[in-house]
Amino acid sequence: MDLLRTPESRFTDLPDFPYEARYVALPDGVRMAYVDEGDGPVVLLLHGEPSWSFLYRHVIAVLVASGFRAVAPDLVGFGRSDKPSRVEDHTYARHIAWTGAFVEALGLTDVALVGQDWGGLIGLRLAVADPARYTRIVAANTGLPTGDFPMPETWLRFRRAVRTAPEFDVARNIQSGCRTTLAPDVLAAYDAPFPDETYKAGPRAMPGLVPAEPDDVEAQPNRDAWDALRASAAPLLAAFSDGDPITRPMAGIFRDLPGARGLTHPVLEGAGHFLQEDAGPRLGEEIATFLKTT
Repeated sequence: MDLLRTPESRFTDLPDFPYEARYVALPDGVRMAYVDEGDGPVVLLLHGEPSWSFLYRHVIAVLVASGFRAVAPDLVGFGRSDKPSRVEDHTYARHIAWTGAFVEALGLTDVALVGQDWGGLIGLRLAVADPARYTRIVAANTGLPTGDFPMPETWLRFRRAVRTAPEFDVARNIQSGCRTTLAPDVLAAYDAPFPDETYKAGPRAMPGLVPAEPDDVEAQPNRDAWDALRASAAPLLAAFSDGDPITRPMAGIFRDLPGARGLTHPVLEGAGHFLQEDAGPRLGEEIATFLKTT
């Protein structure tokens, strides 16, 4: 597996992101980057496609000010983390293994998981596999697709575009998932990890890894994960926006889980798929309140 590494010079002058870049080498030699800020109970912030830990910058600030330790890794293939150069290098199982190895390497325990987009697809699988480690969950504009129900047409169009477009415009994709207009320096920060198309195997791969058909190799493991969530009493907050056509139907399913009952689940108004951009400070406050009261 050939790995690419984005030059550090690409990450200078990032707006509202003064956090030190840290790195950990996984057992297979892949290096993952992460932000680790604050003291207190651990909150693991997992991003999705095609963003990186920069997406959580406003959430991190709120959590640190509220007395929590915010740990935000860049998934393999994204951000400052190493980037396997072939689309075929990326599988759902590998991303679960890479992220799990990262958590092990840092020795994180009593973890509150926050997962958005692929951060949920990966993080929820980790959480149900190790419930002693992951004690609370925040599901934010995410899900666990099994292919048993049709994926939204908006997502299907996105998957087709990623497969066929000669150039994957990362910043444009982020902007299309937001309700607010992002500043040029913010858009540049989302482009920073990818100097050219050769670095984009991860973003190119992820849509094709979603279990969109019932016979997908990861469909049954996701069904099993749903069963585990239905059997778990671990506190779970569903923090969804009101403007995400892809994941909005999942909000009610999460709210019906045993761990979610009796909690007040926020709907972040005026926010799109990337609710961390559109409503980051409020999302941080909702997470902090949930963690302080459970």
